[in-house]
Amino acid sequence: MKKALILFVLFLSQYAIGNAQETRPTGESQESYEQRMQWFGDAKFGVFIHWGIYAVRGVSESWSFYNNYLPYDEYMSQAKGFTASKYDPKAWVDLIEESGAQYTVITSKHHDGFALWDTKVGDSSAKKCSPAKRDVLTPFVNEVRKRENLHLGIYYSLLDWSRDEYPNKTKTFQRYDIKQDPARWQKFCKFNFAQLKELNDAYKPDLYWFDGDWEQSAEDWNSKGIIDLLRSTNPQCVVNSRIQGYGDYATPEQGIPVVRPTSKYWELCYTMNDSWGYQPQDKEFKSPHALIRTLCDCMSNGGNLLLDIGPKADGTIPQEEVDILKEFGRWTTKHKEAVYGTRAGLPAEHFPDGYTTLNKEGDIIYLYIPNKVRQEVALRGIVNKVNRVWVVGNGTMLNWKLYDKPYWSSLPGIVYIDVPESVQDESVTVVAVLVDGPVKLYRGEGQVITAN
Repeated sequence: MKKALILFVLFLSQYAIGNAQETRPTGESQESYEQRMQWFGDAKFGVFIHWGIYAVRGVSESWSFYNNYLPYDEYMSQAKGFTASKYDPKAWVDLIEESGAQYTVITSKHHDGFALWDTKVGDSSAKKCSPAKRDVLTPFVNEVRKRENLHLGIYYSLLDWSRDEYPNKTKTFQRYDIKQDPARWQKFCKFNFAQLKELNDAYKPDLYWFDGDWEQSAEDWNSKGIIDLLRSTNPQCVVNSRIQGYGDYATPEQGIPVVRPTSKYWELCYTMNDSWGYQPQDKEFKSPHALIRTLCDCMSNGGNLLLDIGPKADGTIPQEEVDILKEFGRWTTKHKEAVYGTRAGLPAEHFPDGYTTLNKEGDIIYLYIPNKVRQEVALRGIVNKVNRVWVVGNGTMLNWKLYDKPYWSSLPGIVYIDVPESVQDESVTVVAVLVDGPVKLYRGEGQVITAN
């Protein structure tokens, strides 16, 4: 009998380092990098916040004037309506914490240049040119810092289409060529560094979420200098990929990766409807079920989900977004064992009924079942012996049977698991499968029986 090709895949082999998106600071060891990234890799779920003057009229943040949907001056005049009159940072953070998020990222300044904090090097801010007349970032940061299990992230746009020193403003307008006027460009870089120093000195965030890097090169941005500045006093900060090759993790946007990203660490930033900021006409909200499925999809491929909310200009959060975060809280609280600290799961063909992850030890396979089960689900290609199967968040032990495993076959067979309707979650059911050691997978193409 021909021996079937059996590939023993230890779960740790799925996490190779080495991607252009992942760059360690000079002199940082691999061990130090892994330690710095550990909280991010374990977090799995974060909440993004897009808040700015664009919420006043409910237009696209910055892009609405960049794409010539409305004049620049008309866009910026929205600052007169940014009141933050009902802004309650404690309520925001309470909701974020209730959702089960382990980190939150807030827009300190988008491409329009309007700053939420009291910047000393720019004139466009909530305190200086809006009826809010105050720094609205610091109270939020202070609330986040009170929570033991919540990490702080700050979004910062490297470009600033409102600054005269910045070369680009719209698709059809360019102020100057930085190669022809390097002194003017360096004046903008000095402004950028000054704002980043303000944020770093005041807040020392756990994560920086950069954006807008595509308009200039790493050399022109002085990306290395920015990272050196931040880590000179905040050495443990994690940085996303949008800084021209000097980031720690990849950031696909909106579209869920179809195949597993090559980066060990990655994060899908994703909207609840079709908009980042508050747009009242956008009612295309995804269902909580669809969004929780997206979280499971991300986790199964080793990534995080950064789910966005867009508060109104008065500081209130739309009820649709509140309801979604509360449902996330119900689901993550029930299934926390199978969320935080999990690692990328099995290739999709091993569990066609849903998604999978592994625990850190690699001996528990978590199965995420997004649809109602009429009879059983099938787990294929597991070489290990199955010890027991149970419902996560419920504790009910489940019956299972091993089929297609006669004594003369070298193939591992198929595990069929009975999932009664009575134990199924209203959104995504999670089942845990304990095996006798780190998972080993059969990855062959079947066999030809020549003797039995």
